[in-house]
Amino acid sequence: MSMKKRFVITTESNSDLPASYLQENEIGIIPHYYNLDGVTYGEDKRLTDKEFYDRMRKGVMPTTMASNPEVIHKTFKKYAEQGYDILHISFSSELSGGYSNVMMGARDISEEYPETKILVVDTLNASLGEGMAIMKAVELRKRGKTIEEVAEWLEEHKLQFCVQFTVDDLFHLHRGGRVSKTTAIVGSMINVKPILYINNKGALVALMNVRGRKKSLITLVDNMLAGMGQYYSKDATVCVVHGDVPGDAQFVVDLIKEKLPDAKVVVNSIGPSIGAHSGPGALGICYMGDHR
Repeated sequence: MSMKKRFVITTESNSDLPASYLQENEIGIIPHYYNLDGVTYGEDKRLTDKEFYDRMRKGVMPTTMASNPEVIHKTFKKYAEQGYDILHISFSSELSGGYSNVMMGARDISEEYPETKILVVDTLNASLGEGMAIMKAVELRKRGKTIEEVAEWLEEHKLQFCVQFTVDDLFHLHRGGRVSKTTAIVGSMINVKPILYINNKGALVALMNVRGRKKSLITLVDNMLAGMGQYYSKDATVCVVHGDVPGDAQFVVDLIKEKLPDAKVVVNSIGPSIGAHSGPGALGICYMGDHR
């Protein structure tokens, strides 16, 4: 009987998984890019998340770019030459052109290396919502599942990976075309904090508004507990992501632990390619639930 072929898991830099996790599980990363003051970062040149948010706080407005087709080709080719199949777990096709770039790269490499299988899953998700799908894929691979079985599981369950978040400043979302100018101005005047979520189409949409920052953080945890359904358990995995507000992240972690004492909580900052749109002070919760 032939040996089961090994496969590598690849994703993009905006899945916001901790660097130590990516290294440990040998996840291949395709960078998305961001530009500040005419300098492009993302591949060899990077800012720490802290530096990035400090620049934003000083009023520097970043722009973002999707993945580079050449880099995708090079990355996939490297793994194909090493004899791996490739499972690419992608950032939402609704939020970026990166997914179509990856599909193009996968087609090209499949033609060049017909013996290499490349499967691409569009998570219709972002940040650690996408990251949680990757963590699940790693777990299934460790349990001996084939590349097809892992891809199939993710396709079947991807809408169970839920992300809700709030932002501190609606202006950044307006700049990125996510909310109207009126919403941004009125919201800022009356201290309205929006709760947003990523819907079944992988788009970012407003769910509700609450008054005040603290209330918005409490609402995120309440919404998660109400939405977990069959995935509710005292030791659930929950991810908290933040735009350089560790104190607020800790406040949310404490609220989660009150209700789910044995939860495995992963905390990480929102990387620049998403942070450029959500801004300093954004905070999100990612979890598995019955529906988004």
